[in-house]
Amino acid sequence: MTTGRATPAEDACTNAPPLTALSGPVSHAVSRVARLHRTAAGKALKGVDLYPGQELLMMHLWDRGAVRQTELIRALDLDPSTVTKMLQRLEQTGHVRRRPDPADRRAVLVEATDESCALHTAVRDAWGSLEEQTLAGLDPAERTELLRLLAKVEENLCRETADCPDRC
Repeated sequence: MTTGRATPAEDACTNAPPLTALSGPVSHAVSRVARLHRTAAGKALKGVDLYPGQELLMMHLWDRGAVRQTELIRALDLDPSTVTKMLQRLEQTGHVRRRPDPADRRAVLVEATDESCALHTAVRDAWGSLEEQTLAGLDPAERTELLRLLAKVEENLCRETADCPDRC
């Protein structure tokens, strides 16, 4: 006897959103896209020996120069222990240097090293490839419109959460 209802195994293969997500299809789509984008970024960065997120930290340092570790934590909107672990790994590979802040010996300054210059080029190239993979099939007008709409969504979420870290 059949019930007319798909089995759980059949449901898993339909790509249909969970029933609860039907009240938020855009939020569900954004969540799926963000997860897939992070996975694709991880694959692109693996070739340059970085984990996802480390490139954002490096971008911040390349753009701003030496900054306090607390500024990185705030800008990346990450837990301090996560940033510390990222910095330890990047320091071990010679891409960053930490030193006491001469203005406040209790604070730590973080800066990109000269050795990170090659990494800078590799990250730029990886992000360029990721951009093309992400936007494949979209014409220039669609790309511009997607960027405009995502900026609006980001602004809505920033206003709602009152928690907008620096853009990295």
